[in-house]
Amino acid sequence: MRALISTYDKTGIDVFARGLAELGWELVASGGTAAYLEGLGLEVEHVESLTEFPEMLGGRVKTLHPRIHAGILARRDNEEDVATLAEHEIAPFDLVCINLYPFEQVAAQKGVSEIDAVEMIDVGGPSMLRGAAKNFTHVAPVCRPERYGFVLDELRSNGTLSLETRRELAAETFATTAAYEAAIATWFSERETFPETVVVALEKVLDLSYGENPHQRAAYYAERGGRTHLLSRVEQLHGKALSFNNLNDLSAARLLAREFALPACVIVKHANPCGVAVGATIGEA
Repeated sequence: MRALISTYDKTGIDVFARGLAELGWELVASGGTAAYLEGLGLEVEHVESLTEFPEMLGGRVKTLHPRIHAGILARRDNEEDVATLAEHEIAPFDLVCINLYPFEQVAAQKGVSEIDAVEMIDVGGPSMLRGAAKNFTHVAPVCRPERYGFVLDELRSNGTLSLETRRELAAETFATTAAYEAAIATWFSERETFPETVVVALEKVLDLSYGENPHQRAAYYAERGGRTHLLSRVEQLHGKALSFNNLNDLSAARLLAREFALPACVIVKHANPCGVAVGATIGEA
């Protein structure tokens, strides 16, 4: 079994890579990730030795090579694909572990230059992840450090990852790369008041106890990278887990409270105000 690893965020990758190595997996890694894993005493094949090309253009080109992408995208149940790999002496990958350059975090910094933001647009990472996710019937894409333990546990228990697990990881991967591209598109379109296309990425903040009716499921999502949302700076003091109707009431209360310049208190039931007051202080209101 063979894993391709390239991570900007090294959180947990030491345990994950060591776990794979202990299970007999071959590790292939690029640039800084390879050096980091070797520093841990792990045996790693460098991407450069595989592609027979060095990193170039200041690291912009590392993994964009047929020996990488053919190993990711080859279908093991397709005779032509298998023959092509054999002809070119390309070994397939069974797992691709990538996390992306932190574009959102860098672009959101005050005073960041356009050059610095652009350099945080990952090209190779999304390409490898999307390739692995497309080929999920044969390859496991892993894009979140929170999943390392789950993947290792299943490998230790079963020796492989189930098709359902690979499908689940593929769904997470496409959601991750889509949100990443959405953030970049939003950043580029900020100069245009009404761009032709607006891409919104939402992230789950909270699972709700139930929906508008007790038999319905619900969850609360907020715009990814947004500064504030309905539950920003909100603390639940007591009571049951929040429901859809609780959030609907909270939204109505906030919308009404912000109509006043003075400190205001609003009490609502089923989105209807049943008590509103202003005062010199929040406590008085």
